[in-house]
Amino acid sequence: MLIQELIDGIYDEIVAIRRDLHQHPELGQEEFRTQQIIEAFLEKEGILFERIADTGVLGLIHGRGPGKTVGLRGDIDALPIQEEIDLPFKSIFDGKMHACGHDAHTAILLGAAKILNAIRDTFTGTVKLFFQPAEETIGGAKRMVEAGCMENPKVDHVIGLHVFPRLPAGTIEVKYDKMNASTDSVKIEIEGKSGHGAYPHDSIDAIVIAAHVITALQTLVSRTISPVESVVLSLGTIKGGVKGNVIADHVSIKGTLRTLDEDQRKLAKQTIEQIVTKTAEALGGAGTVSFQEGYRALVNDDEVVRVIETTGRRLLGDANVFVAKTPSLGAEDFSFFLEKATGAFYNIGCGNEAKGFVYKGHHPKFAVDEHALKVGMLMQVEATLALLE
Repeated sequence: MLIQELIDGIYDEIVAIRRDLHQHPELGQEEFRTQQIIEAFLEKEGILFERIADTGVLGLIHGRGPGKTVGLRGDIDALPIQEEIDLPFKSIFDGKMHACGHDAHTAILLGAAKILNAIRDTFTGTVKLFFQPAEETIGGAKRMVEAGCMENPKVDHVIGLHVFPRLPAGTIEVKYDKMNASTDSVKIEIEGKSGHGAYPHDSIDAIVIAAHVITALQTLVSRTISPVESVVLSLGTIKGGVKGNVIADHVSIKGTLRTLDEDQRKLAKQTIEQIVTKTAEALGGAGTVSFQEGYRALVNDDEVVRVIETTGRRLLGDANVFVAKTPSLGAEDFSFFLEKATGAFYNIGCGNEAKGFVYKGHHPKFAVDEHALKVGMLMQVEATLALLE
């Protein structure tokens, strides 16, 4: 009851911060104003902090004595999207929008920090606050980890959340074990021999080779990877040729590979490389593949998920706590924190059909029912206390 009263008491302040952040979105590695707002808030509350990963902030709250350390993460960057929903606090920057709810995540973490700091004499241990930049671009979580955010003191557990418009505000969703996929950017280069379109026998058609390669790659899951494993290869761009009557000597193809398991990730890469090189060779050309590694798969710790689920059922009621059955092939750089400590990532509902808040993240009409801020603060504070115990 005390924590709920504290949340009610600061709710208007947290809503105001969220709306200010929403009105002034900043892209990854440009979150200078956002960083200043976070620092000013923490300084006002007497919470220790330092800058990290250029535009991030690391906060620190000590309890009444030594104990475990729990990390709480809130990402702070916006997206290069033109906002199309007419709100009083609509983005004032053309082409920039908090279209994934990171303004809500930041506000929730600030609210949770204020409450945990106010009751720090009631718990032992330490709470670390990760205000993380660049989730949407270069993986700011990795930069924070490399800068030492998980050490001194060493983090035992780490939890994070994401607003989720598919569920109504007032609810949460947890996922045991595998939750999000790893990402790899795929670049395929096909080399042939140019020539006149009237004399194809004197050339090696890179476009024809590319067509065979693309078709062959569709067997990756159906004939190489086990059908019970979740692997996705999507090819998004193909470029080649200079003129309709000239046979192309080069084609470039780009795509994305998503997997939920490191062994399957390795196998998928090996198979893609084999298909590309051997198919191109069989047709008289050459093919090469390069991969740019992105985020690792996000795999939750079941014990930490159980703490979050139990906390949610106690606070929100069984009807408002959902357990996801299948993982998402979307990516989330929270996985970098989970490489250093046991933890879990979960969703909080932010949808409201009556208000038209039904659009998914990264949509220009994405919006958040601000009741989710109360739920987020309550869950983060109570789950943190449970993990510290």
